[in-house]
Amino acid sequence: MSYSEHVDSPEPQWLFPDERRAWIALMALVEVLPSALDVQLKRDGGLNHFEYQVMAGLSEAPERAIRMSDLAAFASGSLSRLSHAVGRLERKGWVLRRSCPTDPRYVEAVLTEAGAAFMTEIAPAHVAEARRLVIDVLTPRQVGQLEQIARRVVGAAAPYTAELLDEGLSAPPDEGAAGAASRLRRARESTTGA
Repeated sequence: MSYSEHVDSPEPQWLFPDERRAWIALMALVEVLPSALDVQLKRDGGLNHFEYQVMAGLSEAPERAIRMSDLAAFASGSLSRLSHAVGRLERKGWVLRRSCPTDPRYVEAVLTEAGAAFMTEIAPAHVAEARRLVIDVLTPRQVGQLEQIARRVVGAAAPYTAELLDEGLSAPPDEGAAGAASRLRRARESTTGA
């Protein structure tokens, strides 16, 4: 049976052997990479990968502040998960919450001076670990392919997150992906009148 016949069949579309191998490899990657990154972050900084993503997003945002809802989207977490993480980061003095200056109905998270100093301290080790685990084991061509594949899969699984990737990676260096989340939200609000 050809691939097109398989796709058009009313029977379950079981994976071909090469597709199955790719799927199993991807599932292994999805399981082991976050754990490996967590080990490094816990060891070197006492935080998990989600907390690091939150702080990285804030460090890239204009004025190191972003609405909680935008930050949750950037870090790929729920508002509840983000709220708990921000609470832990607040207790360490790295993040604080405040009313959004442009719309007090919203709350934004802000990276404190202590949080910015901590990120300056821990980021090099995290980048080195990301390089060791992913970038350095791939050729430059494979890195480009990885980006393309990841964007496609993220686009299928979470279109809004894919928009954030597109906006953030094309954003000015001082804005970053988290700032792009705010810009994207503002653009949506202006077109919908929300």
